Amino acid sequence: MQDFTAISNLRLIAIPRLVAGGRWRVEAMRSLSESCLLWFTKGQGRITVQGATRGYTAHNAVFIPPGVMHGFDAGQQVFGTAVFFGRNCDVPLPKEPHHLRIREVHAQQEINVLLDSILREMNSDVPAHDRATRHYLGLLGVWLERQVVRAEPEPVKPDATRRLAARYSKLLEKEYRSGMGVAEFAAALNVTPTHLTRCCKLACGRPASALLQDRRIFEARRLLAETKIPVGHIAASLGYTSPAYFTRAFHHLTGKSPTAFRRAS
Repeated sequence: MQDFTAISNLRLIAIPRLVAGGRWRVEAMRSLSESCLLWFTKGQGRITVQGATRGYTAHNAVFIPPGVMHGFDAGQQVFGTAVFFGRNCDVPLPKEPHHLRIREVHAQQEINVLLDSILREMNSDVPAHDRATRHYLGLLGVWLERQVVRAEPEPVKPDATRRLAARYSKLLEKEYRSGMGVAEFAAALNVTPTHLTRCCKLACGRPASALLQDRRIFEARRLLAETKIPVGHIAASLGYTSPAYFTRAFHHLTGKSPTAFRRAS
């Protein structure tokens, strides 16, 4: 018997469905423990990946490896598909994030056909549908690899500002539960808090403190919506010095208390 672990956690979700549980689920800074491919077919917005913000439009593919902080605008006119590859996916995938503007009509049609084929086989009960799903997933990996090779080079290499924002993003994802503030993050990166904040604003339009708070509050919302962990325990796990401070910070960003948010979720 062949091992199909690679597709056991594969999910294809329409982008509007991702937003159905609250726009915070896609707009807040967060990372995943699996690779993700966002294929936008209609609409436009802005997406922040690893501390750098860019605009996206229809026929843009954004690949995000595990552990990379990101968030994107998803208004009512944005359509497309998010592919979550699962933690155990053994299909070869890029190691770095990529924002690809797919201009060739043939390449646009090709990914649409692949995604439709994967979804059809996943929802089928005909013989060998698991094997067919795995092969189509492999072809999606090949499509992505080829588009990365064909991608138009960036006009300029990331400058020192974007590199610092990316370093901060990586460190923040690793330490956002520690209770560290912007000053401690800046010290760990050998820069001043003022310089770190200025670089974050230039790279993604938001200060370092906002990125930190956004990541912590995203995790708080996720835990409140998906678990029954007491509010005080959530606050402590995210490095807040007291439940009262956590409640104030949560209300400031969401407009609701943690308890009210949990009841509404």
